[in-house]
Amino acid sequence: MSVLYEQSIVIVRPAISTDRYGNEKADWGEAADRTPVDQVSVQPAGGSQEDNSDKQVVVTGWLLVSAPGTYPDLRATDRVEHEGMTLQATGKIGRWPTPVGVRHIEAQLKEVD
Repeated sequence: MSVLYEQSIVIVRPAISTDRYGNEKADWGEAADRTPVDQVSVQPAGGSQEDNSDKQVVVTGWLLVSAPGTYPDLRATDRVEHEGMTLQATGKIGRWPTPVGVRHIEAQLKEVD
């Protein structure tokens, strides 16, 4: 296996709870499901942007790529924990199947400080 895919992440899938008005909401606390995933690469991508409109915020883009032959169950509504950061998908997860199996996934992520 290439040294490119020696990083690990944790996929965090929220539990769904209902508030007192009957609205469903994501619960990212203790009830969230956490799944460790190995053989990925998480690299900076797309640079950083500052938003000073209301408060000082820096948004950094990241690219997650799984190793060839791996196909983690990552959804656009999940979060990813990596090296002390909490990241979220900025769109749909790219899935790269092949006629004989699975190739890999790719996801554009962002961290908001």
